[in-house]
Amino acid sequence: MTGHCVLLRTPRLALVFWLLIACWVSETSLAAQDAKDVLLTLTREDQTPVRLTATDFGKLARQQLKATDHEQKISTFEGVLLRDVLQPIGLPFGKELKGKALTIYLLIEAQDGYQVLFTLPELDALFTDKVVLLADRRDGKPLSEKEGPLRVVVPDEKRQARWIRQVKSITVRHAIETRPVRNP
Repeated sequence: MTGHCVLLRTPRLALVFWLLIACWVSETSLAAQDAKDVLLTLTREDQTPVRLTATDFGKLARQQLKATDHEQKISTFEGVLLRDVLQPIGLPFGKELKGKALTIYLLIEAQDGYQVLFTLPELDALFTDKVVLLADRRDGKPLSEKEGPLRVVVPDEKRQARWIRQVKSITVRHAIETRPVRNP
């Protein structure tokens, strides 16, 4: 007989073994369930990522706006202002948005890998009247599977190239300052 069989024949060790297996399976299932429930991941340098669920998203202040999409269809979109979605990661807005903070940008990524970029001043009410909405509803209904669960809507842009659909994550970064290297 091998050592493993002898260990499992001892009632206490067998119980501990099965409890460990049960805990591992439970944690694995919960992690998979949690990952499935995550609607949006917010990531900022030197911080733990924030994972928003649909429940979290639903608690944020909602906005509605009418906009003409890529197919020239006018729709009413509903969701949360992008700047409000960013509150959990503590970005500077208002009078705090100055100096080095002006180099902060957002990289928004879709499930298919498509990416777009926004700067903080584009989202700040002291800099612009532009509205950038992270929508979860269109014409009173949840976004279709093709569009959602989240989509960026920017009604005043002439092209909808940044109307990224199936948004899965927002990564906050600082622009890298590049200076020409002088030759001696």
